[in-house]
Amino acid sequence: MTNFTSVIERRNSHSVKWDNMEGIYPIPDASDILPMWIADMDFAAPSAVIEAIHRRLEHPVFGYSIVPEESKTALSNWLQKKHQLSIENDWIIFQQGVIPAIAAVIETFTNKGDKVLIHTPVYPPFTHVPTRMGRVVETCRLIEKEGSFALDAEAFEKCLQSGVKVFILCNPHNPGGKMWSKEDLTVMAELCQKYNVLILSDEIHSDLIFKPNKHIPIMSVAPDKNNIISCFAPTKTFNLAGIQAAAIVVSDENKKQQLNEHALMHGQMELNPFSTAALQAAYNHGESWLEELLEVLSSNMDYVIEQLTSKVDGLKITKPESTYLLWIDYRDTGLSEKEIMDRLLTKGKLALDPGTKYGAAGEGFLRMNVACPLATIEDAVARFIKALS
Repeated sequence: MTNFTSVIERRNSHSVKWDNMEGIYPIPDASDILPMWIADMDFAAPSAVIEAIHRRLEHPVFGYSIVPEESKTALSNWLQKKHQLSIENDWIIFQQGVIPAIAAVIETFTNKGDKVLIHTPVYPPFTHVPTRMGRVVETCRLIEKEGSFALDAEAFEKCLQSGVKVFILCNPHNPGGKMWSKEDLTVMAELCQKYNVLILSDEIHSDLIFKPNKHIPIMSVAPDKNNIISCFAPTKTFNLAGIQAAAIVVSDENKKQQLNEHALMHGQMELNPFSTAALQAAYNHGESWLEELLEVLSSNMDYVIEQLTSKVDGLKITKPESTYLLWIDYRDTGLSEKEIMDRLLTKGKLALDPGTKYGAAGEGFLRMNVACPLATIEDAVARFIKALS
């Protein structure tokens, strides 16, 4: 059994989440603020991962290294077992993270001024990365439906007709925790093929799925796998974000060669030996740890939802189907985003993500990370209630 109850002190560990609060939130003193914003967990990584890194440390030479075939096999076996997605090892290109992978795909397959389509609200780098590259970001607003989101197929097709080159899909959806159905994914895949739009699918949250839901990789339903480039990583699943390991899965040999040329052009190296060891250990030996984690996350979500909706007027929270992120609807409180953020930060000493960080469609919402021990969750809930009392 893994210890998901102990609170691990992360301050003074160069943590973005815990040690960079003054750089994120404009308040005089952020030292006593509880951070529940960025998407990493306050749990120790699986023991198998830690042991694998220790074993690599026993060899005292840390020179240039290659990524062994076993790393690709670990990923392909995981995708087959967990998501019934059959891929070939030759389809895998390793990257330092999903965001660098997205950047590589956008830069390789579009030019300045080209249109890139995203849903909204959505993970901020989907907007920031293409924009900083001089691409034009087109947005298709998702439909709010029963506390979750739904695809507006008509609006989606209309956007594709405007000359879009790449569509970035968030599957599962962040921040909403939406699991895309086979029907939705088929519609998106068929429409993108119809209009010759490349699909770039970010599936980094694909393992954080609550029963009875099941992740469906878009590559498994697309009429043409060669029109899909998917990104996977062990980092969200096993709390390895600082290890920096991700994979681009691309079946089209020509696209793969173009991505390899892009890597050479930018002097991009292979994964380092520690990320390789961590990735293999996570995918080969991390399944039982993940099963325990999902039970903890589900329980944390139930607690937060029950406490906040019963004790704070005007809050609505629907339990997500995936991720460890709650999308909190505070529109009925009558508070503006500035007002609620000021209250949370100054009175409650609690840091959440404001909804507009995910686009204008996120106005009236907050994103809360619940991947932490119950004691931290209880503290956060008490701070939230105090802030809005």
